[in-house]
Amino acid sequence: MKKVYTAKDIADIVAAGGDVTAIPEGAVITPSARDAIREALKKGAASGKAAAPSSKSDEPIVPDYEFHWKPGTDPKTPEAIQAFFNSPEIRVLKERMCDMGRRIWARSFCDGNGGNITIRVGDNLVLCTPTLISKGYINPDDIALVDMDGNQVAGRRKRTSECNTHLAIMKATPEAKSCVHAHPIYATAFAVCGMVPPTCLIPEPEVFLGQIGLAPYETPGSAEMAKTVGAMAPDHQSILMENHGVIVWGKDVEDAYWKMENTESYCQTVYVASQLGGMKTYGPQKLKDLMNIRTSLGMPEKRADWKECELCDNVEFRPGVVCQADTGVINPMSFKPGGKDETEALVQKVTDMIMKQLGS
Repeated sequence: MKKVYTAKDIADIVAAGGDVTAIPEGAVITPSARDAIREALKKGAASGKAAAPSSKSDEPIVPDYEFHWKPGTDPKTPEAIQAFFNSPEIRVLKERMCDMGRRIWARSFCDGNGGNITIRVGDNLVLCTPTLISKGYINPDDIALVDMDGNQVAGRRKRTSECNTHLAIMKATPEAKSCVHAHPIYATAFAVCGMVPPTCLIPEPEVFLGQIGLAPYETPGSAEMAKTVGAMAPDHQSILMENHGVIVWGKDVEDAYWKMENTESYCQTVYVASQLGGMKTYGPQKLKDLMNIRTSLGMPEKRADWKECELCDNVEFRPGVVCQADTGVINPMSFKPGGKDETEALVQKVTDMIMKQLGS
């Protein structure tokens, strides 16, 4: 029977000053144990031995899954690249990519072989999901390794053609250590309609996404698409791609995946709210407070120097259903359903038109 390693087992190895890379081949490692291994490797020596426990180990922490490498140390020879690609710390990242893939698939953010995921692991090295595979059933041995020009340097399965768009984002924005692309239904619907959701409605998207971008349509996987989306990345962590889907970036793959969830949830909420009518914004001054929180978390904020009148300008947003009366189109952002007099007048007008047609 295979040995199962849990987070407690890894903690015991760390406490004893052991080598967390010495786990037997074929052992079963739980997700929490993989997290613990990565943290130990980050804090420990190059040999893989964990650092001695800190006297402040009982202090609350914020999990950090960002991958750090020493600039100028990328492996060069085929043998060194293979050793790096199959190392325990890269194995942890592959497992995490597969976990994100399953979550994307389980949330119906992609169908068939749609969607792709990347993690930057060096000056010139990026892990990426392969082409033609369901993200719900991907495993670590399927992951590919490419350079920043898209050339595959390791992995048994062919890399996705859309990784070039991810690479363009990483080149334009060094803070982008991971990208996730998918086709969530509501956010993709906004992309198909060529519109972004309005602002000043919900705090969380303003903090964790900032302004959502809209990239004009280009053929998926093309150089034109990579150039267009890459140019928008420094100002937008979430980009709707017209008639295609959504791409987001973050400091690590979990951070990027969360932004995909944030984007889809926001688009769905706005869609439902637009059907109810009377959406209420909280104003530019409140938005500035949220922008300050965003920048305090180290996230880019392109709207920092915008005027107040620009911050909550939703004039371009047009819900698909509006109500009409004799005076013209009612502003969908201020319409309150239930106007009895207007409804009766509209019904009477339609009735008169029908009777006129019948009479003629």
